[in-house]
Amino acid sequence: METKSKILIIIGALMIMLTFVFPLWYIDLEAPQYPEGIGLEIWINQIVGQNPHDLANINGLNHYIGMKEIKPESIPELKIMPFLMIFMMLFGLMAAILGKRPIVYIWILLFIIMAVVGMYDFYMWEYDYGHNLNPQAAIKIPGMAYQPPLIGSKMLLNFNAISMPDIATYILVCTVVLAAVALKIDKKVKKKRNESD
Repeated sequence: METKSKILIIIGALMIMLTFVFPLWYIDLEAPQYPEGIGLEIWINQIVGQNPHDLANINGLNHYIGMKEIKPESIPELKIMPFLMIFMMLFGLMAAILGKRPIVYIWILLFIIMAVVGMYDFYMWEYDYGHNLNPQAAIKIPGMAYQPPLIGSKMLLNFNAISMPDIATYILVCTVVLAAVALKIDKKVKKKRNESD
C-alpha cells in the first residue's frame, strides 16, 4: 500500500483509543419534574448518569414501574468492550504495517459486524429492561412497556426518552471512513502508475 494510505489507517486505528475518553451512547429523559434533565451515558466500560445522581434517580423511577435496576457491574458487555477496542486498534495498526489491502477489507468488515451485533445486543438489552417488569410494581399499566428507542425519541408515560449515538460512536465511524479513503487513494495511485507504465 501507498505511504499516504498507511498513514490514514494508522491515524484511524489510533483514534480508537479515544473511545476510552468519550461515551458511545446517551439516553436523555425529558419531563416537567426534571427541568434540568436526567439521563445516562453509555461508555465502553461503564454506564453513568449525565449528572451525579441521575443513575440512582433513574433506578428509583424504574423501581416504581417494575423495571430492573441498572447495575453496570452486572453487564458483561462492559467488561468485553475495552478488550474489543484494543483488539481493533492493534488489528488496524497491523493492517497498516503489513500494507495488505485484503487485511484492511477484513478490518472494515469486522467493524461492520461489530456495529450490527452491538446494535442488536443493545436493542435486546433495552427490550429486556422495558418488557420484563416486576408484577409487584407500585405502578402497573396493563399492556404498557417501557423500552427506550434504539435511536430517536419516544414518549414513555410523561417522559420523552431520547436515545442517540455519542462522540465515541462517531469516532469509530471516522475510523472506518479513513480506512475506506485509504483503500480508494491506494487504488487510484496504483491505477495511475499502471497507466503511466
